Amino acid sequence: MRIFFAGAIVLWTLALGDVFARGVLQDSVTEVSKEAVPVKKQWFEAIQLRGYAQLRYNGLFETNPNLQCAQCDRSWGGDGGGFFFRRIRMIFFGQIHERVYMYIQPDFASGGNNFAQIRDAYFDIGLDEKQEFRIRIGQSKVPFGFENLQSSQNRIPLDRADGLNSAVFNERDIGAFLYYAPTEIRKRFSSLVSSGLKGSGDYGVFGFGLYNGQTANLPERNKNLHMVARVSYPWELPSGQFIEASFQGYTGRYVITRNPQTDFDQTEFDDFRYGPSFILYPQPFGIQAEYNWGRGPEFDPSTNDVVDAPTEGGYILASYMYRRGEQVMTPFMRYHYFKGGKKFEMDAMRHRVNEFEVGVEWQIIRALEITAMYTISDRTFENSLKPENRQKGSLLRLQAQVNF
Repeated sequence: MRIFFAGAIVLWTLALGDVFARGVLQDSVTEVSKEAVPVKKQWFEAIQLRGYAQLRYNGLFETNPNLQCAQCDRSWGGDGGGFFFRRIRMIFFGQIHERVYMYIQPDFASGGNNFAQIRDAYFDIGLDEKQEFRIRIGQSKVPFGFENLQSSQNRIPLDRADGLNSAVFNERDIGAFLYYAPTEIRKRFSSLVSSGLKGSGDYGVFGFGLYNGQTANLPERNKNLHMVARVSYPWELPSGQFIEASFQGYTGRYVITRNPQTDFDQTEFDDFRYGPSFILYPQPFGIQAEYNWGRGPEFDPSTNDVVDAPTEGGYILASYMYRRGEQVMTPFMRYHYFKGGKKFEMDAMRHRVNEFEVGVEWQIIRALEITAMYTISDRTFENSLKPENRQKGSLLRLQAQVNF
């Protein structure tokens, strides 16, 4: 595998060298004949700004304060509660060169403590004039799963389902990713977002990447890179309805964090997953379903140790999008299931999740959305500090989202 990684990196390096060599040659030609060429914008004049913020309240009709999901929403359950900024995102983006696109997204409400943290910081380098082939370098979303790639600004339920979201913490990591999509399909990916159909964005018809594996904003802890690949295609039916099908998988070695009070030997485990996605875009009725299988570390309460174990999970989401003028009303329901360990939690915490959600998203104007969602949950989450911990309950969750 190391030979494969080295070969891939060499090929990417050569491709980048070719791109920049052409850029240098073009710059020299432009210098000679600058009087005949219109003045181009400076790179900073191409940068744009957009963003969104989410304010939540999870304390209505809560039946069990011990029912929690720290990965989903840290204000859910526990002794806290109250109003909570889930996200405050500012996105700086732009085509700063004919072949270079910039995207930087900090979050000013990371972890519920209202401190700033980088979510995305990457550059797309076009390998051809149409930029159908491009290499993305930096910290960005790992192309695994539709809902993982879908922006929280566009997603209907308040949080991502555990089954696929447990694959990559915060959905992101640092690496290099090669994407390919024909120009027509790139436009279609973009339209599925801009039209309000809740698309995932442009991650190519084919994507392949190498990344650290310890996930975003965390230092790498071994010399083994993770590898990911994904194929996805959006079809437009004669009726105008859009459907999208995908298949993705990744593999690597992951170093877990153990309870320092316990004796342990192994901290590095195999980590791989694969699975399909299917999306029938809401026009007006929609279905979204994903599932994945794999193996990874998981806490075993019977031995008080972490073991290599199978993992699986997924969800099915049904929605109906009703438009009236500028307003969009989208009632929805989702069931999701997860069985496995969450490698990025202490002792690769053991999880068993069965959860049903029903709610409605109301976009009053483009700049303002309100979501109400009732959750009925059965969650087991166990590690060496809580080897027996199964919690059941329900609650009403509210969110106001401002888009700008």
